[in-house]
Amino acid sequence: MMTSFFPLWPVAASEHAHSVDLLVIAFSVLIVALSAPVFILMAWFAVKYRRGKPADRRHPVHRKTWAEVSWSAIPFFLILGFFVWSSVLFYQLYHPPPDALEINVVAKRWMWKFQHPGGQAEINELHVPTGKPVKLLMTSQDVIHSLYLPALRLKQDVLPDRTTTEWFNADKPGTYILTCAEFCGTDHSQMGGRLIVQTPQDYARWLDKSGVGMSLAEQGEALFVKVGCSGCHSPAATVHAPQLQGLYGRQVPLDNGRTVTADDSYIRDSILEPQKDVAAGYPRIMPTFKNVLSEADISKLIAFIKSTPSTGSAHP
Repeated sequence: MMTSFFPLWPVAASEHAHSVDLLVIAFSVLIVALSAPVFILMAWFAVKYRRGKPADRRHPVHRKTWAEVSWSAIPFFLILGFFVWSSVLFYQLYHPPPDALEINVVAKRWMWKFQHPGGQAEINELHVPTGKPVKLLMTSQDVIHSLYLPALRLKQDVLPDRTTTEWFNADKPGTYILTCAEFCGTDHSQMGGRLIVQTPQDYARWLDKSGVGMSLAEQGEALFVKVGCSGCHSPAATVHAPQLQGLYGRQVPLDNGRTVTADDSYIRDSILEPQKDVAAGYPRIMPTFKNVLSEADISKLIAFIKSTPSTGSAHP
């Protein structure tokens, strides 16, 4: 497992991690530069004007307007520059590239389950390739967790009944720590694992070795039929229900007049809370699948819906 010679500062395994390190170091230098003169002058004046020391304690007025403005304006603009810098990094965290490799994450006390698009699943280990953006689609099966990847300088809360995301582009092969950074119960300290960053060739070999015969989308299609979704949502169904082909990413008008984007969270909510956001023009007849499907099953169904081609219809 890769570590740094300074244990409190883990190695950086991505360009984002290097950027965060540079931001922290530069901001620390700025704080020292701004605060050091204050403490130095405090010590100097304490000695110079101590009790019993003969000194001229008169205070003649020497107004130097530009000096007074500069020692307020310069720190202000420097700190404002750091605000812009950190805002850019924060913005980048929530705008992954469209070609990012999507991996589903299910947190459960006290383990992490990762599901790859090809159907490969792993517990407490996450294999990813270098040079490829990776987007994690995360949800919790019980309480609030937080996926922390120190080598990537990333941490994101993982919530029950909600999909959260984070993405990264690891560029340094190696094995790194992943852990839960949100207290989640008695064995919270044991909820950890390994992030294994491999070259594209090694990652391809790992995928072949771990192959399961069916991709995540294909498993979702089989589950779609098994639990009866196809009885209402297939093109040949007689029930008046939304068609799901090409649904993902489209704008969906709702019966309350709102319009939402059919993303992972919307599809997940439609499965577990079908009466929450009902598509316009359709009856409220869909039952909930809460306590029927596991989080892993929901990930499979979402993967299947995302894989269906568009039919060109303007409505879901």
